[in-house]
Amino acid sequence: MRIVVVGGVAGGMSAAARLRRLDAQAEIIVLEKSGHVSYANCGLPYYVGGVISNEEALLLQTPESLFKRFRLDVRVGVEVKNIDPVAKLLQFEYDGHMAEMNYDKLILSPGAAPIRPNIPGIERSLSLRNIEDVEAMTSSVMKNPKSAAIIGGGFIGLELAENLRHRGISTSIVEAQDQVLAPLDPEMATFVSQELVKNNIELHLGKSLTSIEESTVTLSDGTIVSAEMVIMSIGVRPEISLAKEAGISIGTRGGIAVNENNQTNYPDIYAIGDAAEKIDALDGAATLVPLANIANRHGRIVADHICGKKTRQIPTQGTAIVKVFDLTIATSGWSEKRLNASGRACVAIHSHPASHAGYYPGAQGMSLKLLVDPQTHQILGVQGVGREGVDKRIDVIATAMRGGITAPELADLELAYAPPFGSAKDPVNMLGYISENVLSGLTPTSQWHDVQALVNSGYTILDVRSTGEVGRGTLPGALNVPIDEIRERISEIPSGKILVTCQVGQRGHAATRLLREMGHDAVNLDGGYMTWSNSPANMKR
Repeated sequence: MRIVVVGGVAGGMSAAARLRRLDAQAEIIVLEKSGHVSYANCGLPYYVGGVISNEEALLLQTPESLFKRFRLDVRVGVEVKNIDPVAKLLQFEYDGHMAEMNYDKLILSPGAAPIRPNIPGIERSLSLRNIEDVEAMTSSVMKNPKSAAIIGGGFIGLELAENLRHRGISTSIVEAQDQVLAPLDPEMATFVSQELVKNNIELHLGKSLTSIEESTVTLSDGTIVSAEMVIMSIGVRPEISLAKEAGISIGTRGGIAVNENNQTNYPDIYAIGDAAEKIDALDGAATLVPLANIANRHGRIVADHICGKKTRQIPTQGTAIVKVFDLTIATSGWSEKRLNASGRACVAIHSHPASHAGYYPGAQGMSLKLLVDPQTHQILGVQGVGREGVDKRIDVIATAMRGGITAPELADLELAYAPPFGSAKDPVNMLGYISENVLSGLTPTSQWHDVQALVNSGYTILDVRSTGEVGRGTLPGALNVPIDEIRERISEIPSGKILVTCQVGQRGHAATRLLREMGHDAVNLDGGYMTWSNSPANMKR
């Protein structure tokens, strides 16, 4: 049996290597358009910044090493031009020559291409997708440009911004949306913007690129930004032209349509990686998620299916993580804004715990957000931002989501604890406790975006922090009665509706419970002053 894989890197090479481990006799041929078939593309920004100093470290395997170990016939610099699914024939070009090849099974892993808008001067910009791109970008960096503009505030854009600053280049980010990192909700993305500004990254949010000049770029509001180097990082599109011309079905999201085994409408043709659509774990709809771990997993599924092994469908949650200077940002599932846009009901829960026991030196704060179905208590999404410990909390919750553990059941998880690593009540457990309180109706909560409407409807804001804390900032018009003084000063608190706030919501919960026991109609501000102060509700004042 001859199996041809079009495209290498994560998906294609995972499929090829797994195929060989399952079938020692199959003829396995990999055709890769670029000059490298197996490399760490997630490490490319760090090579630009000099954090990874040796390009060889990025090259995981070569055609020679793959042949030696797996007897794979890997050919680089080969571009497939045409596929005939009926004749099971493909045509390809190498060194200016055309050739043909038959196949029994075909695996398409062509990846995705950077989006490059048709604007004046676009030819002067760079993109980062493969080894050839990183070599071109590094060559530009070594010419010591004084300024750079990165167009797009997504994961790759922010990684590049950090690495260009490491090189001493004055760097700007231009993002058409009002925030960086679109998968985050705005009150979480604010922490990231603050970290960027703190590290001298110039942000231009809510503005788009209109043209690129010799050493500047012009934005939609007329702003001119210094940019001796311009990098396009506004996203990618699946490489579907080859499949489309062959009559292979394209899905609703613009990627190659596949079934649960990653087969196309031609059963002997499979599609994996960034070019193929995936199934969203939450709503079961088609989605595009260009992540390496999913590509690796689907490559393995295809190999198993070709070799007659039992497979299972793997929907995606879109779990992702990025480092931005000293911050870690991670997410899994859907954001609140996406849930609202789809009409899906959700309850948002914010917390701001320490990375480990506060009494042990070095504890760092983090911000977590959990999104929960109010009826089934299913975890719909999670976001985390912080300097330490975010990664393991998001991984635990992403695993809980995969396993069908509900939000209140997070309280039941037995997680490793010692003071240098966590708390007796881990931040994950605490999200479970908060969920239990909120979803059961024990403690009604409101969100940062509800505050003004509540005030307009007659709520009194009660800040239960100490006088010193309130002096450093509070919600407009808030009455201050510290939580420990509520019983003695209850006569000072209006008898109407009360919106309780503290620093992060914990004292607010206790105060809300106390006030309700004392006959007041009180609700707690979820996430407290810290969430509100970093939200658009405060930023737009």
